[in-house]
Amino acid sequence: MATIDLIVLGMLKKQPLSAYDIQKLVEYRNISKWVKISTPSIYKKVIQLEEKGLLQSVPVRETNMPEKAVYSLTANGEQEFERLMGELSAQPIRMFLDFNAVIVNLDSVPLEMQKSCVASIEKNVQDLKSYLEENLREKENAPEVPEIGIAVLRQQFVLAETIEAWIATLKSGLF
Repeated sequence: MATIDLIVLGMLKKQPLSAYDIQKLVEYRNISKWVKISTPSIYKKVIQLEEKGLLQSVPVRETNMPEKAVYSLTANGEQEFERLMGELSAQPIRMFLDFNAVIVNLDSVPLEMQKSCVASIEKNVQDLKSYLEENLREKENAPEVPEIGIAVLRQQFVLAETIEAWIATLKSGLF
């Protein structure tokens, strides 16, 4: 998947990292909240990118820890990073909201189940919004968090607020 490639290559463009370090950055930056990326996919991806010649690894041993591979971009990796930046930024915007599969099928279940499904979605959106608010408070003034990262958190928060307002409109029209 090109998105995961771009995330991994982008992190490695800034500094050499192990797959574990990449995974920790994905967690810290909440990337998995807005891109489908998992821990196993990161480990698989660095191996695939190395096999394609986009990364190179160096074995590193720190104190009593087991040896680990630390990855960095090759010249081809730098070119691929720039190619993906151009390609992905030029693609049409697509928003995949999995809960829309539930919304389009609401009229196929009894009213009480409709209400229950919408209430579950509403709670999940509220939980996401609270999580994003907390992250913004924690990271907004943290010097190690780049302004671009804060901008993405703000974008996600605005999206959560918009979905929350949309759910209120949906509920008033359905129930």
